[in-house]
Parts: sequence; C-alpha cells; structure tokens
Amino acid sequence: MSSTELPETRTADTAPASSPPRAVRVADGEELRSVALPGLTLTVRSRPGVRAGLPPALYVHGLGGSSQNWSALMPLLADLVDGEAVDLPGFGDSPPPDDGNYSVTGHARAVIRLLDASGRGPVHLFGNSMGGAVATRVAAVRPDLVRTLTLVSPALPELRAQRTAWPTVMLAVPGVAGLFARLSRDWTAEQRVRGVLSLCYGDPGKVTEEGFRHAVEEMERRLELPYFWDAMARSSRGIVDAYTLGGQHGLWRQAERVLAPTLLIYGGRDRLVSYRMARRAAAAFRGSRLLSLPDAGHVAMMESPETVAAAARELIADHDARHDGS
Repeated sequence: MSSTELPETRTADTAPASSPPRAVRVADGEELRSVALPGLTLTVRSRPGVRAGLPPALYVHGLGGSSQNWSALMPLLADLVDGEAVDLPGFGDSPPPDDGNYSVTGHARAVIRLLDASGRGPVHLFGNSMGGAVATRVAAVRPDLVRTLTLVSPALPELRAQRTAWPTVMLAVPGVAGLFARLSRDWTAEQRVRGVLSLCYGDPGKVTEEGFRHAVEEMERRLELPYFWDAMARSSRGIVDAYTLGGQHGLWRQAERVLAPTLLIYGGRDRLVSYRMARRAAAAFRGSRLLSLPDAGHVAMMESPETVAAAARELIADHDARHDGS
C-alpha cells in the first residue's frame, strides 16, 4: 500500500501554476500538463506513443507515490500505447481535492472524470497498490473506459495484513499521522528514503546512486507541502475503509465484475501486499493471467520494468488482435 519515487530523470523547469516549493522531475520524452476539473486539478505525465494512432494507456500510482512511479515502464511500451500517468489528488504535483475526499471511491471518481473529460477512453489501465484498488473499481463500474487491466501488487482486502504493513495501516488512525510527523521531524530525507526502499523493494540494492539522489530530492519536496501528511493519512484511511466494505461495493465483489482482460503481478518479497493473495486474485478476476516474480517487492514496475513490460505487451497484443478481428 505504499510506493516511492525512483525515476532515472533530469530536472525540468516545468512547474504547476500553484508553484510548489520545488519543481518535479520530468524524464526525457515526458511532458507534464495540468487538467482543471470542477473542484479538482490533476497533473498528468504523458509519454506520447512513437507514432500517431496508438491506443491510449493510463497509469495510476499507489499510496505515497506519483506518476513518476511509471517513468521506467512507460518508455518500454511507447511503441504499443500512447501513455499517460496521473498524479492522484494530493499526491505528486496534484493539489488536494476541494471536497477532501481521499477514499478509494474518491480517487476512482477522479480517474473516471479525467477519462471522461479527455475522451481518451477506453484505455489500457495500469494500477499499483492503492492505484490497483482504484483501477479495479474503475474497471468494475465503468467497463466502457477500460480495454485491459494490469495490476501490480493491488491493495485488495486481506484478512491478516503482514506485520510490515501495519505502520501504513496505522496512518489511518486519526491523529497518528500528525504524531508521526512530529516524532520524525528530525529524520533526514535520506533516512526516510532508505526506509521506503527497504519496505517497497525486494532488493533495494537495485537502486542506482542517481536514482537514490532523485528520490531524496523528491522526498524533500514532498515534506515541504503543507498537505503531505493529511493526504497520506486520509488515503490510508480510505484504503482501510475500502477493506471493510461488503456487498456489491466490496473490492473483491467488484473484481469479479471486471470484464476487461486482466494481468496480475505479485512480488514474492512484497512486504505490503501478501504474495499469498495472488491465488485469490487470479480466481476473482475472470480469465486473468498471473505473473509471479519471486524476487520482486511491492513496485515491480520500478524494480523489474522489462519483465513487467513483456507481460503487459502480451496482454495488450492479444486484446488488440482480437479487437482487430485477426
């Protein structure tokens, strides 16, 4: 239920109109734009396809992450899709939503509104962690917007969360985020990033020195945002609330309603979403395919982007072949 920032990127001069304390990073070949909707402003990171007419894709990050989480994967699929990655409300470069709704449903509504406003749907939809739960809800309630669904360690309800996931769950308790912010005020950005890496990567040693430096810079930028801890706490609470929903609004019930061809990716060293959930997910999503990565952690699209890209390419190619009638 958490993710981090480790794109191999360069500093860009692009900054949103709200002028955050520091500029975000933009990889070569990427573009940032701001999409204003009633009560909501979203930053979208685009990786245009290598030629015109490619089908659209949308990438949705997890808790604590941003569109940068997809910067390693997007160029590997640029010959197949026209890619965009969204910063969910309150994360990355997107400001908080006016209504303060950080629930899974609220985030899903933001994604739906973005797709409806842009007219890009149906898209090949990707989601990681919390973004996987959001993408599942979108695919269930608006099947017309989704061509295929690729979920990397989706945050779907578990009866017994791993102990390593408890700190994330505890952020949902009122007052805990503020208390943690005060207790950790003397922690350096480097210390925080190393903690996130140990939690999210199967092998933190895969992160390059440049990638680590960029992650520290992004952490410093995030900590300067006045709404950082509030967005984390409210989104954590939203995940916990989604875990407790039953009936037709429950995430597992909605997974069963997904019609889009689905690829599920689970890491054997994931400390946040249990590897044991892979079997249940494969049974819930009809006709799904499963990729198990024994050495990967929670953010396989960052840790093993080539392997994730190869599996996604097969899913998309099979869908497009059927859609073209070939």
